[in-house]
Formats: sequence, structure tokens, C-alpha cells
Amino acid sequence: MHTGTQQDQLNGQFINAMSSQRDTIFALSSGRPPAAIAVVRVSGPRAKDAIIGLAGRVPEPRRAALLRLENRGNEDRDAIAGAPSGPIDDAVVLWFPGPRSETGEDTAEFQLHGGSAVVAAMLTALGGLEGFRLAEPGEFTRRAFENGKLDLTRVEGLADLIGAETEAQRRQAFHQLKGVLGDRAERWRQRLTQALALVEAAIDFPDEGVLAEEVVPKALRMAGGLEQEIRDLLADSNRGERLREGLTVAIAGPVNVGKSSILNRLAKRPAAIVSPHAGTTRDVIEVHLDLGGFPVTVIDTAGIRETKDPVEEEGVRRARARANDSDLVLWVMDGTLPYPAPPPPDLIKPGAPRVWVLINKIDLAGDVMDLRSGEDKTYRISAQTGECFDDLVNAIAGFAQMFFSSGAEAVLITRQRHRAALSQCADALCPARTERAELGREDIIAEELRLAVRALGRLVGKVDVENVLEVIFRDFCIGK
Repeated sequence: MHTGTQQDQLNGQFINAMSSQRDTIFALSSGRPPAAIAVVRVSGPRAKDAIIGLAGRVPEPRRAALLRLENRGNEDRDAIAGAPSGPIDDAVVLWFPGPRSETGEDTAEFQLHGGSAVVAAMLTALGGLEGFRLAEPGEFTRRAFENGKLDLTRVEGLADLIGAETEAQRRQAFHQLKGVLGDRAERWRQRLTQALALVEAAIDFPDEGVLAEEVVPKALRMAGGLEQEIRDLLADSNRGERLREGLTVAIAGPVNVGKSSILNRLAKRPAAIVSPHAGTTRDVIEVHLDLGGFPVTVIDTAGIRETKDPVEEEGVRRARARANDSDLVLWVMDGTLPYPAPPPPDLIKPGAPRVWVLINKIDLAGDVMDLRSGEDKTYRISAQTGECFDDLVNAIAGFAQMFFSSGAEAVLITRQRHRAALSQCADALCPARTERAELGREDIIAEELRLAVRALGRLVGKVDVENVLEVIFRDFCIGK
């Protein structure tokens, strides 16, 4: 049996053999300069050459060393072509031999001063080394995936973490990166593999005392329990996907009631044109906000009224469509009018989104009648002065919190790809558990269990993933 160190050495030899023809890649992995510190990463079979060529010696693995980086020539060749001669910077250098590195390959990291000229000199020096090239977007992470350091759900979690704009999105992405879905999928795959082994034993070894009537029901019970777990997980109202996209709140109402002013006050900037002329807003305007740590997209729509202007008519049609497709509608009414227009019937019918009534312009109005009806909320506000506006903002944040709440357990499904793979797995388990339960159909049961195992493998990236890899990694930044 190999010790941990011996196994690491064997894995390293395997990875190095597999990647010997690969280019060594490098990139700036920190923010755009100027900055206090710039981190340049190098990964590939010649990563050690970068340290030797620029720093003169290799520090102990995983031990930081302060070294002078310079473009030094040697007896065999001149200084790196195109790179500035002499010292580049004093930098903290780290060396991570594969496979015990982030990418699974030999990896070097240089922590330099973050000036533009320093970074440019460093990248030019690395680009002049033989077998080195600038990394493509997401290439470090892709190599980590290919070398078994990350499964596909963790890769997606990393992408979501980079793109997270709110605290709730950050928490969800972090859980995904740490394997909340990938680890469970792997446990499910192991259970299915055990069930499949039982059925295949009944097929292959009937003369060895493996009786189908004893082992197949056990396998079917395992499959049935797993199917129910997955069905329960799928019944989550798409909260994970919705959290990535954000809650949608539509501001709707007649013309000249202050919808654009409300949007601007929510956004804390002039996002929409405000004018006393009716029909100014003719298209949908979107603003993305962070309310209480949750992502909220607020939509300003065209004033809803009868019109013969074909452009405004299209704006009204879009306004109605976006309002009906939103999660919450803020129906704005003019508090200065004796009989302000209530929400239209298509917004208050069963199945329509939740509607809150905003009575605007209370700074200009006297007493107004109570328009609360049913469970709809009514808020009296002034978009002009901001009076009572904090109550509205807090209410929307509370609505978002309740909308995205899913109990104590972290949301597992965060992408449509996850949902599709788990649905395929559950659909394969259903006939295996019911229609094929009779004896003599073990071959059919085994095939359906294989389909279920394959669906879980597709979820974590073990099979049939080439067609999704480009879509996932194209959204990464260079250096990640």
C-alpha cells in the first residue's frame, strides 16, 4: 500500500506525463493595476523554469520566499527577447509541485508590487520563455477540473462566486464551491452503483447462489429511496436559479403618476428620464439593486393607457407583459386625484404576481381614501421628497428574503443544467422501481440504473461534458 506522500508522487508522475505536451500558462490573477499587490500565476510542466529563470532558485514547496526577480541571461542565450533587462521587482515567490496544487500541475505564484510597469515587465519576461503563453479565460480552473481538483458543480460555484453581487448570492455560490451539490451527487452515485452491482450479480452469477428474488428487491428499494430524495430536491420552486438571476419587481401604473421618479429614488441615481409630459417612458428600463443582501431587478414600464401612437402602444404592451412576468408589481397611483386608477383586472386575477399599491405624491395631496384590499399592501409615499420611502424599501427587502428563503439547508440546485441532470436521473429510476419490478426483467432494470448513474456523472462532469465546458469557461476572466 502506498503512503500519502508516495501516492502524491505517483499522481504527480501521471499528471506530468499526461501534460508533458501542454504549454505552460501564465496570467495576472489579481485585479487590474495599479494596485498594492499583483499576483501572477504560472501553471504547467515548465512552471519551475519560470522561477529558476527569473529568481535564480526555487523556494521550498509551499513556503513563501522573498526573491529578486530579474531578466537574467545565461551562457546559452541572451536575456529574454523583448523583456526589459535587469531587475524587475522584489517579489514573494511560492512553489507548488503537482499534484498538490490548485490546478493539479506544477504551479508557481509571484506576488509583486502592483504597478502597471511592474506587471507588464513580468508578463513580458514570462512570455519570452520557451513553451510559455498567456492563459485563456478560465484555463487555470479548467486544468483543475481536468486534473480532478474540482468537479463541474464546484467550477460553476466558483464562477458564481466571482460574479456574485449580493450577500445572498455570495453565500449560495460559496456553498456550491465547497461541494454542497457535488458531494451529495457523488454519494448518490455510489448508492446507485451498489444497487446496479446487485442487479448485475443476479444476471451474471445465477449459478453462484445469487438469487434475483433476493437481491433485486433490495436494489429497487435503494433506487426508490434515492428517487424520492431527488424529487424532493427538485421541488424547490427554482429558488437557486432565481437567486442567481434576482427577484423582479415591476413598477406599473397610468401615465404621469411618478413611476420613473420611484425608480430613480430606488436606484439612488437618475436611471430614467422624468418629465411632466405623458408617455415619456416608452420602453422597459431595468436597474439591478442589492436590497438587504438580495439581488433585485426593478423595472420601470411605460404608462398604461389607451393610445393611438404605435410606438407608445408597443411600450404599453411590453409594460403589461413584464408586469405579468414579474415576481412583484408596484402599482403606482396619483394621490392628488380624487379617483386614482386601480390595478387592472389582469394583474389581480389568480395566478398573477403579487401586487402592492403605492399612493404617490402624498406631499401634494390631502387625505386619500384607504385603498387596501385583500392581502395587497398599500404604501403612501412621495418619490419627490422621499417621505415614507424607507418603509417601502424595507418591505421589498423583506419580500425578497421570504421569496428566497428555503429553510435551514442551503439551496443545492443553482442552474438549469443541474435540474436537467437530476430530472433525467429521477426519470430513469422511476420505471426501474415500478414497471420493471417483476422478475425476469433484471436486464431492463440494470440498464435504467446505468442511465441514472450516467445522469449523475454528467452532473459532476464525469461523462458527456465537452459540449458544456466551453459555455461554462467562456465566462471566466483571464487568470482564473
